[in-house]
Amino acid sequence: MDRNRFFKVFLLPLYLGLVLFAASLTPSLIPRGWLVQGILGGLVAALGYMIGRFLLSLWHAIELPVLRGRAATIAHLLTGLPAAAFLVFCLAHARNWQNGIRSRMGMDLIDSVDVPNMVLVALAVFTVLMIAGALVQWAFDRLRAWLYLHMPRRTADMAGLLLVTLALLLVTRDGVLDRVIRGLDRSYTAAQDLFDTAPPPPANPRTPGAAASLIDWGAMGQPGRNFVTQGPDAEDIAAFSGRSALDPIRVYVGLAEAETAQVRADRALAELLRLGAFERKVLIVAMPTGTGWLDPGSFDVVEYMHGGDIASVAVQYSYLQSPMALLLETQAGLEQARTLIGTVHGHWRSLPPDSRPRLYIHGLSLGAWASMYGTDLFALLDNPIHGALWAGPPFPSARWHEAMAERDPASPYVAPRVGEGRLIRFASHTQDAGGSRGWGDMRLLFLQYSSDPIVFYEPSSVWRAPAWMGEPPAADVSPDLRFTPVVTQFQLVADMILATSAPEGHGHSYYARDYIGPWVAVTDPEGWTADDSARLAAHCNNGFQHGCDNG
Repeated sequence: MDRNRFFKVFLLPLYLGLVLFAASLTPSLIPRGWLVQGILGGLVAALGYMIGRFLLSLWHAIELPVLRGRAATIAHLLTGLPAAAFLVFCLAHARNWQNGIRSRMGMDLIDSVDVPNMVLVALAVFTVLMIAGALVQWAFDRLRAWLYLHMPRRTADMAGLLLVTLALLLVTRDGVLDRVIRGLDRSYTAAQDLFDTAPPPPANPRTPGAAASLIDWGAMGQPGRNFVTQGPDAEDIAAFSGRSALDPIRVYVGLAEAETAQVRADRALAELLRLGAFERKVLIVAMPTGTGWLDPGSFDVVEYMHGGDIASVAVQYSYLQSPMALLLETQAGLEQARTLIGTVHGHWRSLPPDSRPRLYIHGLSLGAWASMYGTDLFALLDNPIHGALWAGPPFPSARWHEAMAERDPASPYVAPRVGEGRLIRFASHTQDAGGSRGWGDMRLLFLQYSSDPIVFYEPSSVWRAPAWMGEPPAADVSPDLRFTPVVTQFQLVADMILATSAPEGHGHSYYARDYIGPWVAVTDPEGWTADDSARLAAHCNNGFQHGCDNG
């Protein structure tokens, strides 16, 4: 192979890889440290190189003219120098770009992005991916050479490509990936402290999991035990309100309670009946995040609002972290949501309308997605629920997309308005929920932060800018954020992984104080005033623990 041909095959793709690496340094929604930036940069650089190789192969395959000699050298200089200049420009601005996001989120500014270490990590990732690609190419070439002995060349090329692709899918799906999934599932199951490793059950007979309870304490898992034993009691609520209060009812059924979603839902209903939950003024059916975690900041504030005259119920459907559960146990969460909501709603609708509690649906993150799916509005037409609050709805949520499709085009994409706000409203850390007036018979509210990549990620961002990028940036979004094909896709994926590392009130870290307005708007607490909301917000800051989605 002559020198010019070597450059044509390898150097131009390398320039494209460097350009994508440089573009990955631009800001996205969540601040990145040098390690994550290095991994991201190495990945997109390898993708750029691969895309460049593919384009060169296509160029040669269709026999387009090829530059040689001095013309080729000049062409490489004309493409390489701008790529190098762009890389230097991006490296010089990387610190300011990251600080631009950090300052808008109230974070400490950084002195450096640690370019040497970041570049070393990127080179390591790039090298590993290149070696993996070379091994795949070697396997393809060996297989293709063997197939040439038995079939025409074009048929052998296609058959070799299909066989290598199939082999890669089998190895990753049924080999490495399956082992990783099983390992994660075992580790998260162990972290739940199930059965023999569970702490002693509570003595209070009105606590789920106690001796008098219908729910197994050992099967509940750590997230469930925290949910039913923590949070304000009647004394805490009375001290805040200055009026008498009740102990809120919290019911939780763990995944290990039973084999099927229906049995777990039936146990939850039976425990609600045992504790008199349907005699309370408010009943909330909630779905947890992937590991079974429920945000205490959401439940604490709504229990204060209603003087403890409230019951909440949730059922676990997974042990995996939410992103893994979303990809690998999608159906389990959807089935459990529909079963639980249908079971509770079925009993609720059998009760006299004037003596049953107001019924609401709630969920955060993956719990929001599952509970939206489980809320069958057609089944509720004759006996509708009173409302729902969905926080941080993940981007695949069909009901969220339906609501967004009805938004007023003049309203911001990240803070939309839908009609007159009688059925659907959106709220955020910068947009009020609109209070309890002006609603229709049902109240559906989405709480979402403008910098939350779990909400605003779009799979099509690999080739097309998301709609929100075409609007003026929100208060906590960098004005330097720009769309780059391929790169933006992977920046947003990295943002999703880092989403809960953002400070409270940004990214996917939902803050107790930001639930107050939405819960007031949706549940309309009796006698509640704006001064009460302000006092509760101060109590959030100084009193009980706020939550963030670490599920």
